[in-house]
Amino acid sequence: MPEHIHLTALHDVLPADAAAWHQVISASMLHDLPDVPPPGPEQIHTQLTQPTLNSHRLTWMATGRDGRPVGVAGLRMFTSPGRDHLAELELHVDPAHRRQGTGSLLLSAVVAACRAENRRSLIVEAAADSPGEAFCEKENFRQALALDHLILHLDRLDASAVLQAAEAEHPGYWLTGWTGTVPDTLAAAFATAKNAMNDMPVGDLDYGTVTWDAARVRTMAQVVADRGDTLLTLAAVHDDGTVAGYTEILLPQGASPRAQQYDTAVVPAHRGHGLGLWVKAAMLRRLHTEHPGVIEIETDCAEDNVHMLAVNHALGFRSYRRTREFQLDVPAS
Repeated sequence: MPEHIHLTALHDVLPADAAAWHQVISASMLHDLPDVPPPGPEQIHTQLTQPTLNSHRLTWMATGRDGRPVGVAGLRMFTSPGRDHLAELELHVDPAHRRQGTGSLLLSAVVAACRAENRRSLIVEAAADSPGEAFCEKENFRQALALDHLILHLDRLDASAVLQAAEAEHPGYWLTGWTGTVPDTLAAAFATAKNAMNDMPVGDLDYGTVTWDAARVRTMAQVVADRGDTLLTLAAVHDDGTVAGYTEILLPQGASPRAQQYDTAVVPAHRGHGLGLWVKAAMLRRLHTEHPGVIEIETDCAEDNVHMLAVNHALGFRSYRRTREFQLDVPAS
């Protein structure tokens, strides 16, 4: 253990802890990801203090001799059946304090926690060709999935093409949308459609499966609302009442100009009808009307998900960075 680094597990996160966490993450991201806006102080505080869906969070902070924060690690332990073997890591070290053993010290605490809770898979995302990627390789993580991150600048949108895609006829289907929690009349059908995400490409990642039902859908929406974010959903519904496809957009708390794409999925039985392009184009039209302050949308997609990449490119999304999902197979204690 580096003698000059002190590691603390944060059980009750105080405002000062959240501010220190934000300081480290901002320094790390501005150095490694200059094109990605770091989360604001309120977002960090909410992330560290609000409950997460079907999981719990462990956090550590590393400080130097002077008591200033130099590194942080957050570990999300999934608890739902099908994913209770899995933990997800976020780790940052202030660039001014790297190559002193801080990251390895934090990772040792994380791995010990994984063993204590019988987790066999630890996953982490790192930007391609970044110090984070080099750290993962040094610590014996293996690359399991390659992701392409794309961004859409709404002020450069081909409005006529989007309008044409949004208004294209799809006999037997109709569009509906909501903010926050799904309407009760669609809850069960929407939950069934959410399960279509389980066949998305995940490379060699041991990501498990998620089983959605109406209760889980409602809980997820409440978790998003409790942390101050806004969840927008647009769905294609078949005449028989089946939710055939949907897309979700997250608006971060505050007045952020950049929205985040959440899920987009089409139920297998309804693929091949252009529903993915339809719902995403209709969502762009909705954003333009209801949230004109949003000027960018960021999404990510597995590099081998050829169909969804084609949909995104057709709408005007363009690649701007790449990340890698790494996995550490945690040996039993």
